[in-house]
Amino acid sequence: MTQQEYENMELLRFTTAGSVDDGKSTLIGRLLYDSKSIFEDQYEAVKATSERRGEEGVNLALLTDGLKSEREQGITIDVAYRYFSTPKRKFIIADTPGHIQYTRNMVTGASTANVALILIDARNGVVEQTRRHAIIASLLQIPHLVICINKMDLVDYSEEQFEKIKDQFTAFASKLDVNDVQFIPISALKGDNVVDKSEKMDWYEGTTLMYYLENVHIGSDHNLIDVRFPVQYVVRPYRDEFHDYRGYAGRIGGGIMKKGDEVTVLPSGFTSKIAKIDTYNGEVEKAFAPMSVTILLEDDIDISRGDMLVRTNNQPEVEQDVELMVCWFNEKPLQNRGKYTIMHTSQEARCIIKDIQYKLDINTLHRNMEDKEIRMNDIARVTIRTTKPLFFDTYRRNRITGSVIFIDENTNETVGAGMII
Repeated sequence: MTQQEYENMELLRFTTAGSVDDGKSTLIGRLLYDSKSIFEDQYEAVKATSERRGEEGVNLALLTDGLKSEREQGITIDVAYRYFSTPKRKFIIADTPGHIQYTRNMVTGASTANVALILIDARNGVVEQTRRHAIIASLLQIPHLVICINKMDLVDYSEEQFEKIKDQFTAFASKLDVNDVQFIPISALKGDNVVDKSEKMDWYEGTTLMYYLENVHIGSDHNLIDVRFPVQYVVRPYRDEFHDYRGYAGRIGGGIMKKGDEVTVLPSGFTSKIAKIDTYNGEVEKAFAPMSVTILLEDDIDISRGDMLVRTNNQPEVEQDVELMVCWFNEKPLQNRGKYTIMHTSQEARCIIKDIQYKLDINTLHRNMEDKEIRMNDIARVTIRTTKPLFFDTYRRNRITGSVIFIDENTNETVGAGMII
């Protein structure tokens, strides 16, 4: 495979979630090992550690648990990112923790995912953690959900148990906003249905997990209808051969942009046409989300970071009062009437929390109107007022233009993430 072919391969981001000890890290270790994506010395180091701890066989979970405290306790605490590729696709895995006190880590890891793998222990069925993770996946609008019913080897590969758990989850998921759900019976420890088809479950006629990840259609996960191009940087090379070059660099947040298309600049409202689209690999005739490009316009317009190029007849909402669901990340509770800095696409603004409407019970979807104390890992619906208008779509319509992060003005810490309703 050439470097060019590798760069052009489609990238799939997926996240894993599940209760503690459901085998998330073992599953990822198995995916990496069976798809030959780890080096021999990594495998030998894990093998030596497993032997030293007196474990039977090789503990593949040690491949992903990077923190020393994770390896000692055998649990995942932080979000661990792992990269691997097969001849068909490149992958980024966000291995997120299962504990209730790490909800914020799950939100961080899952916010950009195409696919969420939710692990269920075949012995225990759907538990509270399963419901919570499914609710978060639904809130974050992750397009594809794969329910991996793990540890099938501990229930004698029972089809009856698999069907029972499938029915349990389907009944619960009918209340959620999830479109594409797949169920795969696996044993991460033994490798059944992870990369290779299981001989022990000949009753299962679906695909293996690896086949699903390589082939699931993700091209339409991005919004390719509404053109949204937040400007990150103005490119002005001060060299003689590029004397008149003035380009606007950024990542396309939505839609398809073609040479000759008419665009409107927000907030100024000026219109122009696209003269040229440059990429790292040279000029292209058209570009689409989520490509990183530099756009040149036919007219000289004053454009700076934080401005947005959109289609003239298809514009986002432009408002200063915004309603959103916020997941709170910080030990210091969310302050009603509190002031925060927010980042939205490439623009920065300040805001005040106008109103906290309710807190969401992440296990039952119940709206708590009484308790307005929003602490770390809580999810709540709030209204904010910003110092300048934001150009946004709802999160359901576009995950890039519909998301916001909150920053504490005193400490500069990221304290919350918001999804615009």
